[in-house]
Amino acid sequence: MPSFDVVSKVNWHEIDNALNQASKEVSQRYDFKGSNTTIELSDEKFVIESSDDYKVKASLEVLEGKLAKRKVPLGALERGKIEAASGGRARQEIKVKSGIETELARSLVKAVKTLKLKVQVAIQGDALRVSGKKRDDLQQVIEFLKSEDRGQPLQFENFRD
Repeated sequence: MPSFDVVSKVNWHEIDNALNQASKEVSQRYDFKGSNTTIELSDEKFVIESSDDYKVKASLEVLEGKLAKRKVPLGALERGKIEAASGGRARQEIKVKSGIETELARSLVKAVKTLKLKVQVAIQGDALRVSGKKRDDLQQVIEFLKSEDRGQPLQFENFRD
């Protein structure tokens, strides 16, 4: 029976490379001199800290540019608010979403069921397994899920006949 998996992954090596490039650029740029701006990755989230809000926003733009060049989907980033840190500094946390959460998985299952195709959708951890007898039905499901905007990038893997 043909099947495929719907997942939401990010390439952590590319994220690390983009982080290193962005940190290097921020440390070398003239408009960041003396601001002691840092970009760190810990526990699947970026923490940007700088002397003021403007520099936090500018360093976020640099980071997003580097991530986009390395083909990391920017939809996988969940930006937090810019908040005050100690010493009159500003900080922002950006979470990296990886995996399909249970609520999103349930809404995707309901959406696929509204198509009234002969496919089965099963939630398997942080992925969805879609299986059916006809390959065309599976391809329709893929096209439907590509057209849906759920705020998180989806990839389709493990297509088997």
